[in-house]
Amino acid sequence: MLQDSLEKHSLPIDPVHAGVLNEYCRLLWDWNTRLNLTRHTDYDSFVGRDLLDTWHLAQQLDPGTEVMDIGSGGGVPGIPLRILRPDLRISLVESVKKKAAALEDIVRQLALSTPVYAERAEVVIARIPCSTITARAVAPLPKLLTWFEPLRSRFDQLLLIKGPRWKEEYETASEDGLTKAVSCSEVCSWRTDGRDGDSVLLRVTFD
Repeated sequence: MLQDSLEKHSLPIDPVHAGVLNEYCRLLWDWNTRLNLTRHTDYDSFVGRDLLDTWHLAQQLDPGTEVMDIGSGGGVPGIPLRILRPDLRISLVESVKKKAAALEDIVRQLALSTPVYAERAEVVIARIPCSTITARAVAPLPKLLTWFEPLRSRFDQLLLIKGPRWKEEYETASEDGLTKAVSCSEVCSWRTDGRDGDSVLLRVTFD
């Protein structure tokens, strides 16, 4: 049961939100039988990885923030973030059209006002500015900086959920000359079951 996993990981989730998250899991896992959207197909892995990451992200966003979640895949963190923080204005960007179609169906069935864009993130951001871009398990830091530096005037910050190797990625980016006009700071960190080292939330801004 979802509630058992929430208690195991000490996540203080409102019962109403927990009910919607449970339905999200049901829809996601049903789609996953037809399309590879997630490896986390039980409550414990969903809570211990996906929801835990999203919960920490949710604590760092001001009310009403415009959030664009890129490379959404199965919807994490964008859909759980929308459930936990209904005050946020969230859009999902997924360039793989079959995955985007699954996200559109899940969002529709959950009755969430969350647009889904079946395009590359760079194309969407160039057309639709936002306050915050989020990404999780999308690409290494050097590639993300290369993608978004030309679009730095279209958003305020990147909030990236990263694993413990993020410092090595930053060093590589620095060696490649990608960090000269970049500020990168660790906002918070947390332990994740089965991972050596902490997961972190990075805030990246372009000077």
